[in-house]
Amino acid sequence: MEKQQVFYIHGGESYSQYEDYLDDLKTKEIRDLPTTEGVSMWTKTFRGDLGDAYEVFTPSMPNKQNAQYNEWKIWFERHFAYLKDGVILVGWSLGAVFLARYLSENKTLFSIKYLFLLAAPYDYFVSPGSKEDGGDFYPDAEKVSSISDVVHHIIIMHSKDDFVVPYEHALKYKAALPAAELITFEDKNHFLVEELPELVQKIRNLA
Repeated sequence: MEKQQVFYIHGGESYSQYEDYLDDLKTKEIRDLPTTEGVSMWTKTFRGDLGDAYEVFTPSMPNKQNAQYNEWKIWFERHFAYLKDGVILVGWSLGAVFLARYLSENKTLFSIKYLFLLAAPYDYFVSPGSKEDGGDFYPDAEKVSSISDVVHHIIIMHSKDDFVVPYEHALKYKAALPAAELITFEDKNHFLVEELPELVQKIRNLA
């Protein structure tokens, strides 16, 4: 039996102004010191949690500390040769807004079975405690509704206690994509959690 393909795009940071990126480098927390404990994240076990019936792509997108949309677009399209009809796309945070913009402006050579947008920014905002503002990743608000022409099954997942991307952004996507399913959590923050079984089970149920 052919494996169900899942293509996951991680989050990242993007700045409209390079100087803001440099300023943040001077003050942001250093998380990879030898004495720092690694953070357990659902993304690290995502492939294993889905199991052998799935072919899961988890590419490392270019320059995620100061991402540029056109660079991610090139790298995403480089993978098209390996993707087949019926792929499931999953984007988290910057990865989600990347997919929203890409699919609002482009058609793929393959069909997309489901699109998951997790903690997706909809339009301009500045991250708390940072000058990071999403750069050039935001879709044109007038084009967001066209995503439903490319993907007929869209699932929006967001938590009300998200301290990075306000929950209101999920409501904006739902308004632009009324046929989409909105799954609301109360306590998953920015999905910076060790486990996300709800996503895994949802993919299994749909696939």
